[in-house]
Amino acid sequence: MRIFDPHIHMTSRTTDDYQAMYDAGVRALVEPSFWLGQPRTSPASFFDYFDALLGWEPFRASQYGIAHHCTLALNPKEANDPRCTPVLDALPRYLVKDSVVAVGEIGYDSMTPAEDHALAAQLQLAADHGLPALVHTPHRDKLAGLHRTIDVIRESHLPPEHVLLDHLNETTVKAATDSGCWAGFSIYPDTKMDEDRMVTILRNHGTEKILVNSAADWGKSDPLKTRKVADAMLKAGFTEDDVDQVLWRNPVAFYGQSGRLHLDTPAPEALHEGNSILRGGE
Repeated sequence: MRIFDPHIHMTSRTTDDYQAMYDAGVRALVEPSFWLGQPRTSPASFFDYFDALLGWEPFRASQYGIAHHCTLALNPKEANDPRCTPVLDALPRYLVKDSVVAVGEIGYDSMTPAEDHALAAQLQLAADHGLPALVHTPHRDKLAGLHRTIDVIRESHLPPEHVLLDHLNETTVKAATDSGCWAGFSIYPDTKMDEDRMVTILRNHGTEKILVNSAADWGKSDPLKTRKVADAMLKAGFTEDDVDQVLWRNPVAFYGQSGRLHLDTPAPEALHEGNSILRGGE
């Protein structure tokens, strides 16, 4: 079984997670830039973080046989902080990097005018750079936030087939799929979606243009939820081809629109004198 996790925050995970993911069948992932849990105080902290997503994390993942790509953006929560908004002006120099496969996460947190501006501006950046966009639907007032998001997308120059609407659930799946966008579902231990609910959605809505992710981050989350969805699908009577479509071919098709997916990961080098991880070059 091959698995592509299209949304996971490996910066907040350990190397043990990489090994467990590889053992479960994960061979590729996308790590979106996101809020780090406390406010950033300057754009420079974003730039160090972006550099880590472009350099250190792909290197770390490669030592476990996993291809790592990322999405970069000013996230919705920090779009409200004027100390952070200069990131919008600096993003173009990062969006040309080879391992950046989308602009994201963008979208809404509290649905403020500042978030309206950041969403519209970053959809335009995606269109300008020929990239798809990963859109975060808000955790509060999710359906209202989704409708507002779709309105902004329709007013943008980015086609809906280049947009992934993420963190969906039963209340938002129909509006999302009717919009022409791709539909993403984050599977969590306690919140958002679980694997059995995900199987029901797949039964009711099919397997086309649907992506499943673990979105594992600093909180209570599970980087193996993609594999657990695959197992639940097989138990429910879905075929191995259905599983491959949802857990591999769909994320490859969506992020492949960037023209930047590189899914062949070279074998890791041997460690030196018992070091726990290679240090990398300059």
